Amino acid sequence: MDNFPKRSFEAYTWEKLKKLPMIVKATVFVVLVCLSLIAIDGWRAYIARVNEMKLAETTTTNLSRALAQHAEDTIKSADTALIGLIERLEFDGLLASRERLHALLMKHVAELPQLHGMFVYDADGNWVVNSLPQMPTNMNNSDREYFIYHKNNTDRGLYISIPVRSRSTGQWIITMTRRINNPNGSFAGVALVTIDMAYFQRFYDSFDIGRTGVIFLALENGTYLARRPFDESLIGKSLSKSRLFSEFLPKSSAGTATITSLADNIERLYAFRRLEKYPLVVFAALSTEEIFETWRTDTFQKAIIVIFISTVLGWMGFRLIRLIQFREQSEAQLLLTQEALEILNKRLEKLALEDGLTGLANRRQFDETYVKSYKQAIRNSKPLALVMIDVDHFKRFNDIYGHPAGDECLKTISRVVRENIKRPNDLAARYGGEEIVLLLPDTQLAGALKVAEKIRLAIFSLGIAHSGNETGFVTISAGVSAIVPNLNKNCDLELVKSADNALYSAKNSGRNTVSCIVND
Repeated sequence: MDNFPKRSFEAYTWEKLKKLPMIVKATVFVVLVCLSLIAIDGWRAYIARVNEMKLAETTTTNLSRALAQHAEDTIKSADTALIGLIERLEFDGLLASRERLHALLMKHVAELPQLHGMFVYDADGNWVVNSLPQMPTNMNNSDREYFIYHKNNTDRGLYISIPVRSRSTGQWIITMTRRINNPNGSFAGVALVTIDMAYFQRFYDSFDIGRTGVIFLALENGTYLARRPFDESLIGKSLSKSRLFSEFLPKSSAGTATITSLADNIERLYAFRRLEKYPLVVFAALSTEEIFETWRTDTFQKAIIVIFISTVLGWMGFRLIRLIQFREQSEAQLLLTQEALEILNKRLEKLALEDGLTGLANRRQFDETYVKSYKQAIRNSKPLALVMIDVDHFKRFNDIYGHPAGDECLKTISRVVRENIKRPNDLAARYGGEEIVLLLPDTQLAGALKVAEKIRLAIFSLGIAHSGNETGFVTISAGVSAIVPNLNKNCDLELVKSADNALYSAKNSGRNTVSCIVND
């Protein structure tokens, strides 16, 4: 085949192409055009879907942040009033003027729209004073969960209990309580504020979350407190076994997740956020069906247009190709195609030996060059050195800054490596992941160590931030080995293994260092 005249081969190929029916050529062309249009539209639809989801994630995240701030402010205002009341009671005593306390409590409730009421109970659960216009008598709340909790626990912190119906009004309320102590620290009673769940309901109803969107407030243990849409049967129920509470909240205080609801079996995009100062979590969720509703309509309409255009172009393409009958034009086109293929083949040959991300040689080129250099070193009895470089804590870097930043980091390090090898026969290659290897023919161990240390210092001097590294910056570790190969003594992988062991030693020595192994 090597002795076959080039021109004869081209003529043979040309004759074969000329014999192909025009309808075959037309069919291939039309199919490629139509497939390209469909592929482009499919890619556009995919990108639009991704952007739609990103927009929904941003919307729900912002909504959850607003809901969390609202809940935080609501609870904080009520808790501030509660703390002030307890300080007054513990200073003046529970037997202080009930008329003055009654007026104070009524004032607090009037000033804070979220408050349903304020109450004080003695150590036996009897009603001492409250914010109601007429103070009932002979009422007792010792059976309430919050009262039992404070009676049996010395904790002075805020306690938010499960929703209950108010004994005074019959409305659903959220209770917030704190323990009242006697001067000697013993249990003196409970101070309570109640928040009308309708207050949260009104606030949640002010948001547009679609037909099947959900907003709800829950305790950290998963107990429902308030929800939109309102469902009385869910109040006080536990969500602790749901994926939101069992899988996502333990890992992060805020985030998003796409989950099918246990309550109504609807898939939604949830944004959740845990309050900073109180044991509460807020959720905002949009139905994925509604998120992609507009996208589906738009995609369908554009698909119809693309199909129509593809049909028209296909028909026109067949008509046009049938008119191309002049041999000179066809031959010129084929020659241009041949030249383009030759250029493409050269590019492909280069790409086959080059790492696409770093621009260094790839593993294939390294393996081929290594074998040649090793054999040449045996023939010439010359030393052959190998430097194996690894980015310290690179996985942490990706986890902290993201994979795009990790790719940019590898590109920068590769550039520094290229700048520090000058000889034509030296080779820098991406060995795998974040590992880079230098092949240095006719180089002693001391020279290889000098090159490795120069690269290490150059990379450290870049000052690339890396909070997951002990130094606070991106650093490398390097293992160096050198050998004078002997056909009867050495194996061809000894140099690689030695450099890898030296790299392992550098890692164990604290990283950001160069280590070497001396071979006999």
